Amino acid sequence: MPQLSVIVYGPNAQGHLTELLGSLEAHPLTDAEVIVAAVGAWARETAEAHAPETIVVPLPDGTGDTEARAAGAARATGRWLHFVHTEDGLPAGAPRLIAERTAELDAASPAPDTPVDVLLFDHVTTTWQTAARPSRDGRHLAAVGRAGLPLDEAADLLRLTPLLGNRALRATFWQAHEEQLNTEDEPRAAHAALLLAGRVACLNQTAYERRVLRPESLPPRAPEDRLRLIDHYESLLALTKDCRAPRTVLYDLMVRDLVRTFAREDLPDPVAREFFRRASLAAVRWRPEGHRRPAGLEGVRHGLLEEGAYSKYRAFQTANRTRRAARKAVRTRKRRLGAKVRDHQYQRALSRPVNPDLAVFAAYWDRGVSCNPAAIAAKLAELAPHIHPVWVVNKENAALLPPGTDHVVPGTRRYWETLATAKYLTNNVNFPNAVVKRPDAIHVQTHHGTPLKRMGLDQMDHPAAAKGLDFAALLARIDKWDYSVSANSHSTRMWERAYPSRYTSLDYGYPRNDVFYRATAADVRAARDRLGIAPGRTAVLYAPTHRDYEAGFTPRLDLAALADRLGENTVLLVRAHYFYGGAASPLTGLRRSGRIIDVSSYDPVEELCLAADALVTDYSSIMFDYANLDRPIVIYADDWETYRTTRGVYFDLMAEHPGQVARTQEELAEIFVSGAWRDDSAAKARAAFRRRFCEYDDGRAAERVVRRVFLGEPEDALPPVLPLEDRTPAPTPEEATA
Repeated sequence: MPQLSVIVYGPNAQGHLTELLGSLEAHPLTDAEVIVAAVGAWARETAEAHAPETIVVPLPDGTGDTEARAAGAARATGRWLHFVHTEDGLPAGAPRLIAERTAELDAASPAPDTPVDVLLFDHVTTTWQTAARPSRDGRHLAAVGRAGLPLDEAADLLRLTPLLGNRALRATFWQAHEEQLNTEDEPRAAHAALLLAGRVACLNQTAYERRVLRPESLPPRAPEDRLRLIDHYESLLALTKDCRAPRTVLYDLMVRDLVRTFAREDLPDPVAREFFRRASLAAVRWRPEGHRRPAGLEGVRHGLLEEGAYSKYRAFQTANRTRRAARKAVRTRKRRLGAKVRDHQYQRALSRPVNPDLAVFAAYWDRGVSCNPAAIAAKLAELAPHIHPVWVVNKENAALLPPGTDHVVPGTRRYWETLATAKYLTNNVNFPNAVVKRPDAIHVQTHHGTPLKRMGLDQMDHPAAAKGLDFAALLARIDKWDYSVSANSHSTRMWERAYPSRYTSLDYGYPRNDVFYRATAADVRAARDRLGIAPGRTAVLYAPTHRDYEAGFTPRLDLAALADRLGENTVLLVRAHYFYGGAASPLTGLRRSGRIIDVSSYDPVEELCLAADALVTDYSSIMFDYANLDRPIVIYADDWETYRTTRGVYFDLMAEHPGQVARTQEELAEIFVSGAWRDDSAAKARAAFRRRFCEYDDGRAAERVVRRVFLGEPEDALPPVLPLEDRTPAPTPEEATA
């Protein structure tokens, strides 16, 4: 009996079934079967072309989704069922992830009468205009963790996008409730699955691709169809019985959806009046005892709906639209006037001579003093104190600057005057498009990582990563570069193809990595003391990267369970990617007896590396920097296939990894418990990785940049890069405390 049955059902809508089955064939399934309930001749022929990998259930044209799902489920032999519509898709490796997670749930089932019946997972959405747009479901999945819970204890899971495709159902559960689960109203079926389940569990990874077809390519909906939304929610609320938390969440969802549908749908007046009347009755009938309306305009809308005040609501809508239009017009006029003033000021500043002793620095979209620009600025103060540095920092981070840091805030008059007259402009990202490249100014692009994922023009084939990037504007920004700093020849080659222009590559190493060769034992001890890591404890830095197909940072590990498994003597330092902002991190405040420390807002990250005995990451460029310390690195690649396909990569990390590789949390824990994280095979992999990616880093990168760019010294006068065998990294924490 296979663990999972993937049931593909429906007609070959716009040819998408071919793509779906092709992706499944490209990644052979283990412990899973594929059944295609093929509606119509085209779907049948497409499915049969993929036999014997697929079991084909031919169905006549016009067969509805309900009948197709039933036919597919009747042929399934798996313990769990995953229903996939023919127009949708599956990310690479998704069936494997689902099969493995459901197997874990089966093994950990607390009692035969309260099994986990539904497994929820994340998804992306592809439309006729966009590709693989992340959902907003990740935060709800992460909040539940990996334990199977009754819905009463995780009612917010009802807020997940209601798709059958983003949940797997236990086969016996489907058989027991098929009449309520297998309906033409898919959102109702998706919600009903949660309300009827004994327990639900989550997999906080993307395992489904929802494809939205262009509405103009589909049969038009009758206006009266909107009334079904009310029936949908009333039938679901009837299932909540005495479950207060699920009923409250469902009620909030119902009122929100009814109000939005009424506001956004252009319904004929008779249909609109009937919709509002029935929606009002439902809002009053199902309102939970003690329920409070939301504040603000939303609360006013709810009140008018419950009151059944159709005319008042229409007048309220008209007034709101008029007010919004007036405010928008005022904002537009102010913005245009401000832009004209700023442009005039900037143009006047560009007519002044360039100041040869003025240097502008910026990092990470104006977040503050950090990364390669910070290391260059520090060395500049030492070697060329006559050059005055000014940092570009946004208003929110200005208060966090080191005392005495001269800075400008983007958009201000001094900001444009400084950018117009500075001789040197250094950034680890690009300056705004409006910045003019003056002939006698020098722009230095330091970058902020060694590229594993595809960058620049190489993202053109990966729209989920590019997210509407204006490639023409990108090329215009690249053409302003005079120098591009590189840490290794791999980076140099990738920058040349991703950012093609006439800049000079400075193959000097990353200035931010100098500290890894210059830090002393006292520096390592001080870093650990600041983090509160007791002597003798093993500190593991967990630093995952950003996923383009996820809306926000959600830990991919059950950190509490991992900390318990690793034992009292291990501390987990957990750092969210900077895209998500430390203040917004869901890890904030997460501590278990000092063994899990949220370091998402801790700067500089280089200090965290010095304090850590080992690094756990997925695809983050931190692995290339940390490798300079010659300390153990473990790759946690639970979604490598999805990441590789969605984001695009320059090399196969599974073949060229810097140490041990784990694909599941259990494998990761075992690597540390068994000691494999620092065994000979891990050291051998790390040595090969360092030879390739730590090629130019030796502790003097910032000095080379300053001497070449700011002091104009010739290439042959710069300090040569030391051979790898002649470099001595900072002492390990164990060595520092010996």
